Amino acid sequence: MRVTRRAARTAAAIGAIALAAITMSACTSEPVGSTGTGAAGEIKIGFIVKTNSNPFWVFMQQKAEAEAKKQGVTLITAAGKNDGDIDSQVSAIQNMITSGAKAIIVDPNDSAAIIPALEAAQKQGVATFAVDTQVDGNKAVYGTWATDNYQGGVLLGKYVKAAFGKDFAGEAPQIALLDYHRGVSVGDQRRNGFLDGFGVKEGSPEIVGAQDTGGDQSQGQQVMENMLQKAPGINVVYSINEPAGTGGATAIADAGKTNSILLGSIDGGCAGVASVKNGQFTATVMQFPARMAEMSIQAAVKYIKDGTKPEMPASGYVDTGTTLITDKAVDGVDSKDTAWGEANCWGTK
Repeated sequence: MRVTRRAARTAAAIGAIALAAITMSACTSEPVGSTGTGAAGEIKIGFIVKTNSNPFWVFMQQKAEAEAKKQGVTLITAAGKNDGDIDSQVSAIQNMITSGAKAIIVDPNDSAAIIPALEAAQKQGVATFAVDTQVDGNKAVYGTWATDNYQGGVLLGKYVKAAFGKDFAGEAPQIALLDYHRGVSVGDQRRNGFLDGFGVKEGSPEIVGAQDTGGDQSQGQQVMENMLQKAPGINVVYSINEPAGTGGATAIADAGKTNSILLGSIDGGCAGVASVKNGQFTATVMQFPARMAEMSIQAAVKYIKDGTKPEMPASGYVDTGTTLITDKAVDGVDSKDTAWGEANCWGTK
C-alpha cells in the first residue's frame, strides 16, 4: 500500500524530470538543500542517500565526496528528509538532471517506487547506479554495491543462537525484533536472515514481539519499552541497525535487564563497536560503506568517460562484505574482537 500511494506523486515527478532535461545542458545550479564539490564545467555526478540523520549515510556521503575529489569530478549530494522519504529522493533526481549530472547514484528509500524516476533519468541519457540498498529486481541501474543483508542477518542469527545456547542453557528463547518497516529490501533481508540463522520461522512462538522502528534510536527505545511491558521475559533482541539497537539497549538498561538479554545489531559503526565493548550489545555485524561509496563513484566516472558498464555478479550487486564483531567468540562462527572493530569501524572514533 505504501508504494501504491506514492505512485501518483512519483509519476508527477517523472514528468518534471523530462521537462528539466530540456534545459539541463545550460544549467549549473546545485539542487536545493544539497552540497557540491568541484568547479563548473567538470563532470557532475549525483549522490543521494536515505537521510542525513544516520551516521552510516553521513559517513558514506563523506567518502563519496573524497572519492569524487580524487577522481576530479563534481559531486552533487542530496538526502531524504527521513527514512522512507522517497518523494525527496525523486525530487533530487529531477534537480540533479537540471544541474547537468551525467550519472546519479542513489540509496533508495523505497526499492520499488524509485524505479520509474531512475528509468526516466536513463531515457534522458543519465547513467544510474545504486548503493547500500538494491532496487527491486536490480532494475533501472547499471550496477549496485551493497552489503549482502540477508547473509549479514544469517551471520548475526547464527552467532546469537550459539551465544544463547552457551549463556542461557536450559532456557527457551523469547525473541523481540526491532524491525525497520516492511517492504524495504534491506530491512526484510536482514530480518529474514536473522530468523533463518537463529533457526526460527516467521510466526514461531519464540518470537514474542516485533515492531517497526524506522531504524531510529528514539523509536527503538519506545518500541523496546512497549515490548518489555508486554513480554518481560524477553531474552534475545534483534535490531535492524545500531541506532535502533542503541534505543533498545537504553530501554533494556532502564529496566535493569542488560545482563539478562542478548542484543545483536547490524552496522559496524564506531559507536556500535563501543556498545559491544561496553556490554550494551552482545555483537554487531560490520558493513563497509566506504567501499560502497568509492566503488560506485569509480564506476560512474568510468562509464561517463568510456561507456563501460560495471560487471555485476549473478546476484545483480557487488557484495562489499560483512564481519561479526564481538568480545564473546563462539565455536563455529567467525568473528573479530572489538580491538579489530575499533581499527576498522566507520564514523567518529
